[in-house]
Amino acid sequence: MNPDICTICERSFQYVKKQRQITVGATILFADIRGFTDLSERIEAVRLSEIVSQFQDRCAQAIWTHDGIVNKQMGDGLMAIFNFPIVRKDHAAAAIMAAREIQRNCAAALNGLAPDALTGRPLGVGVGIHTGEVQIGEFSSFRSDFTAIGGVVNQAARLESQAAAGEILVSAETAAEAVALVAGAEERTLTLKGIEQPVHPRVLVKH
Repeated sequence: MNPDICTICERSFQYVKKQRQITVGATILFADIRGFTDLSERIEAVRLSEIVSQFQDRCAQAIWTHDGIVNKQMGDGLMAIFNFPIVRKDHAAAAIMAAREIQRNCAAALNGLAPDALTGRPLGVGVGIHTGEVQIGEFSSFRSDFTAIGGVVNQAARLESQAAAGEILVSAETAAEAVALVAGAEERTLTLKGIEQPVHPRVLVKH
């Protein structure tokens, strides 16, 4: 890792620690392996851990390449933040580019690890992306754990839960900030849990 980036991160987190929490404009990305639960019942733990490791490594590489950070790793899923602590004005576009790279890099790697266990149902990754203001800080009194919370985070997670294998669901807010990257993409209408009004994400698919 670039030591300059480490310095940026350390200074940013020190600032947040002093403020307790801050509000920033950011893009949140969630990614998750589709078919993982079914697969976990078919193969041994060692091969399953290899799949998780490949997924997490490929995702982290793509996210770092586009100036995001992996904020949480949750087994076969993760959450990433763009525009904090590394400031990038085109953070919406950066998240979309990272998501596309995740789809490209994960597909062959994942399926190459368990081709005989899938019986015609290849593993895939679902991604959800949303942009807006988030609250970043330490929200636990028991341990130091910087994270982002708020409606933007929740909606990104809900979008990811609705993404099929190979799909990237990009919220209307994110799409508006990265028009060129979603040009010609299908618009889908979804009713998401905990969100009153229907949302209209753009659907990008793995090529």
